[in-house]
Amino acid sequence: MMYKDYESGYHYRRYRKPGAARVRRWAIVFSVLAVILGVVIYFQRNVTQLLISLSEATVQSLAASAVNEAVYETLQWNAVDYEKLVTITRDAEQKVLSIEANAKQLNLLARQSMTLSMANLNEICEQGVRVPLGAFTGMEVIAGFGPKVKFEIIPVGTVRCAYRSSFTTAGINQTLHTIDLDVTATVSIVMPAHTAQIETVTEVFVCESLIVGEVPDLYLHGDIFENAGLL
Repeated sequence: MMYKDYESGYHYRRYRKPGAARVRRWAIVFSVLAVILGVVIYFQRNVTQLLISLSEATVQSLAASAVNEAVYETLQWNAVDYEKLVTITRDAEQKVLSIEANAKQLNLLARQSMTLSMANLNEICEQGVRVPLGAFTGMEVIAGFGPKVKFEIIPVGTVRCAYRSSFTTAGINQTLHTIDLDVTATVSIVMPAHTAQIETVTEVFVCESLIVGEVPDLYLHGDIFENAGLL
């Protein structure tokens, strides 16, 4: 600390180092950057994951509805029943010799289901996903509160279909054969600083039939669609 001496005529001034102000400015800049980085990390670890979880539940529900509607509509168009999809060969004593899938009819149904499912998904994607504003806090307790924020949904890739069958004992020499269609669709949800891809698998019941007579173990423990040349 320097001061003025009135008797001697000399005076002194406070001396500041030239770099002191610059150091303070950089300290402020680093502090602001640290806060921003902390907010980004918190958002990525907590908020983003919560947003994805809420959006995923909504997307899966919408996708299941779209796919179910598409498959059921396809089945009605083609008046599908078990006999159109599966051929059972018996001997003179009505014993089951073979169970074969009708690949042509099954592939037709799969293609139509995929096309209509994609059309339905495109339609629901235009609606987007709405998530409560409370989800942006990253706290599950208030995640369901506040006005809704809309996120864009974009269909990705194509819809895939795969048939699945199961045999269940239904009594003496009676076997219930059930055919289901698994429809897999991938959609992308665009949200702040992140894009999440969500794969949904919808299981749709196609048909079933009660087979009377002994069914060979080859079919009971196998898959009639494995070598049927399906999509």
